[in-house]
Amino acid sequence: MINLVNVSKNFGQRKAVDQLTFCVPEGEIFGLLGHNGAGKSTAIGMMLGQVWPSSGEVLVCGHDVTRRRHEALREVGAIFESPVFYDYLSGWRNLEILSTYTAPTPRSRIREVIEWVGLTGREGSKVRTYSHGMRARLALAQALLPGPRLLILDEPGDGLDPEGIHEMRQTIRRLHSELRLTILLSSHLLSEVEQLCTRICVMNQGQKVFEGTLEQTRQTQSWVRLRVGDFRKAVSQLRGETLVVDERDGQYIALAPGVETDQIVRRLVEQGTAVYEIAPEEQTLENFYLDLMKRN
Repeated sequence: MINLVNVSKNFGQRKAVDQLTFCVPEGEIFGLLGHNGAGKSTAIGMMLGQVWPSSGEVLVCGHDVTRRRHEALREVGAIFESPVFYDYLSGWRNLEILSTYTAPTPRSRIREVIEWVGLTGREGSKVRTYSHGMRARLALAQALLPGPRLLILDEPGDGLDPEGIHEMRQTIRRLHSELRLTILLSSHLLSEVEQLCTRICVMNQGQKVFEGTLEQTRQTQSWVRLRVGDFRKAVSQLRGETLVVDERDGQYIALAPGVETDQIVRRLVEQGTAVYEIAPEEQTLENFYLDLMKRN
């Protein structure tokens, strides 16, 4: 559904995106991650034909966005940057007006998307009375109006409270499972990405530094938390016997291949070192992401 091949974008002397290549197959929820300024929004802007690439190829729904923008975006819905509405008009009237920018939309379709996003009963209220969560649902309703096959969501949970984030997560799951939508999700909420996405691409300073499945992020080097009387001395002893290959933060050790925690405890006790705690660190997307950013 999305295929970027060696895409770059320069703003004067600044390279916002540098030789970016990744693919989003049909039917996936795909996560695009990176810090502020990593190039995510520029990449999404190029997918939506709002930013012109300096070089490379941007294919959406099988069409080159720079050459056949209308065909490429005909079945695409998006929440990009900060959606803006007419605050003095109702949610319903906003959707009516915004739908005319692309194609005439029947009232039945507007009613359908309002039900999908959970705004039924408030569609007649003026948008200025909406909470942040209701505005987010209205933005999602606008993205669904054209009946898309591909949905691009740029920070859909930005500014939402925990209840709003939960509701947005459940809605995204429903859109994926019931409407069979392919979804590109850009988010700083790593826990949400971990619960929703099957594959991710991580960007840093305009470049791709990782692309793969969530399972692959959990297969990196595992760390074990170790609390002893003298951490440095214990690590030195364990390294000398090739039981440990790395250490960090004065409390974590990386075990050599094939070594288990019971071997570590037994050896330390034999050497007269008191062991207060030893426990494998849970490998999360946040741990993987932060380690990846340090390495890059």
